[in-house]
Amino acid sequence: MVRQDRFFTTEATHLAHAMPEAPVLYFRPEALAARAETFLRGFPGQVTYAVKANPARHVLEALRASGISAFDVASPEEIDWVRRVLPGAVLHYNNPVRARGEIALAREAGVTSWSVDRMSELDKLGDVAGHEISVRLKLPVLGAAYDFGAKFGAEPAAATALLAAAAARGARPAICFHPGTQCTEPAAWVAYIHAAARVADDAGVTLERLNVGGGFPAARGGASPNFRAIFQAIERAAQDAFETPPALLCEPGRALVADAFSLALQVKALSGEAIFLNDGVYGHLAEWRDMAAGAGVVTLGPDGPRNAQPEPRIVFGPTCDSIDRLPEVLALPADIAEGDYLIFPGLGAYGSAIATGFNGYGRAETVTLSGTGHRVTEI
Repeated sequence: MVRQDRFFTTEATHLAHAMPEAPVLYFRPEALAARAETFLRGFPGQVTYAVKANPARHVLEALRASGISAFDVASPEEIDWVRRVLPGAVLHYNNPVRARGEIALAREAGVTSWSVDRMSELDKLGDVAGHEISVRLKLPVLGAAYDFGAKFGAEPAAATALLAAAAARGARPAICFHPGTQCTEPAAWVAYIHAAARVADDAGVTLERLNVGGGFPAARGGASPNFRAIFQAIERAAQDAFETPPALLCEPGRALVADAFSLALQVKALSGEAIFLNDGVYGHLAEWRDMAAGAGVVTLGPDGPRNAQPEPRIVFGPTCDSIDRLPEVLALPADIAEGDYLIFPGLGAYGSAIATGFNGYGRAETVTLSGTGHRVTEI
């Protein structure tokens, strides 16, 4: 359900007016458009959006309006969500493990670009003549918050065999990789690109495309990422590593959408050094278990930001489960009180996508803050 009513420009003005007791996500379409422009203007190749980061319709629509027309999908459901917003979108099915029924549905939807990281999954795809087959490579490269290599990817020798097999079956050969979540080191991409060139050379294959993955960082309340340095490093590495550089592709998710959202949570209760919020690790703070996002948290009292000396607080969520707590203490103003709001910046990626409904919690309204003259609320 969508309704249009009073216009708000900031979280504080909305919270003072509405005084919500449920979580609120604040969406800034202008911020999303600006980040999309950064990638579309700066990245030396095709930009796709990793739908898993935030598949909300208003996000997909805003990306479409910003010029994003290609998407990294990981399931038939994600394919359907994209097709409803942009029927002619280019789709790359880069989840390398798929059920046979999922493959059939994706083929019906027009998917002709797939990633694989093991021979059994290449076999499962059947006839791949004319399709893009992107072999997913993994390396022990550092520089990210956490690595995806434990689950996905083929080591160089296996990737070489896969690439040769895909080319022999008439596929358009490609290589993809993921340097790891929230990666800030351009050197990680450089190492992968040179390794991809060696794999292609060993396989005797000329790559049509090199997918340098996601992993691009978001600010998440901290310093703005240096995307220019990463893009330049990727372009130089491709030119250095390949005699004829393949076309480049990237698939940012977090980097596009995270900083376009903030999350407001209310303090339900205080007890000693502990506070209880109306959302937690079963909801929009789920990622905090693996990757803390504490930078830039603002505490709002009835009269505005609280500025007392910060003290460490144990932070619990609202569910009837003792593990619903942040894994580390959070420094919050000493005068924080029941009914105050905490505003967490940079939580547009993954939070709403993986929030559960455990104990009846986890729902949040989305309030769009923009210069359009009205507020849009989705429930």
